[in-house]
Amino acid sequence: MLKKLPSHKILFLDIETVPEVGKWGELNSEWQTLWTKKVEKQLAENETPEEFYGKRAGILAEFGKIICISCGIITEENKIRIKSFYGDNESLILREFNEMLSAKYFDSNLILCAHNGKEFDFPFMARRMIINGIELPQVLDLQGKKPWEILHLDTMELWKFGDYKHYTSLNLLAAVLGIPTPKDDIDGSQVASVYYNDHDLERIKIYCEKDVLTVAQIFRKFRNEALLERLD
Repeated sequence: MLKKLPSHKILFLDIETVPEVGKWGELNSEWQTLWTKKVEKQLAENETPEEFYGKRAGILAEFGKIICISCGIITEENKIRIKSFYGDNESLILREFNEMLSAKYFDSNLILCAHNGKEFDFPFMARRMIINGIELPQVLDLQGKKPWEILHLDTMELWKFGDYKHYTSLNLLAAVLGIPTPKDDIDGSQVASVYYNDHDLERIKIYCEKDVLTVAQIFRKFRNEALLERLD
């Protein structure tokens, strides 16, 4: 099945998210209460909602925001071209990404591919678009669609082979498949700190683009194809 998919119609992507505000104290009392009710059953013993906010707010669409969307497309020369939308203005990031999806190059057969994308990247983007008053692109609008009409690929799901209890990180899967990945910089748990404390969006963008390249390489491995070279 994977072999039949046209590579040039697959958009590989990754997003980076952070809490919508950097510190618990910046939330007003209403939002502190909403957060507490949202996560009260997830708190460890003696853990406070404030402590949990710093750990998890960035991955919940109601309390987080997108600061980077990186995406890659495979060219006819079997190389990958990667582009990023990033910055402090989430609405602008989402609108520019949406405009790219609407460009003439893409059509109704566009397929999105991410690692754990079905559980995180795709729904997070859709929710934040709605929050920002942006009309959903067709590829993210799932209402009324049959399962086979949803053009989403998920490399983590592909690796499960039907085992829905199994979780494999992007880095682990890359290592298992012998895909070289840079290990010289941040990981996902550090993105919020790099954003709010270091104000280094360029570093976050580079990290996000590395993950996009890794997702694409994993997809190639699933199809028993040669690894890709990135275009500058």
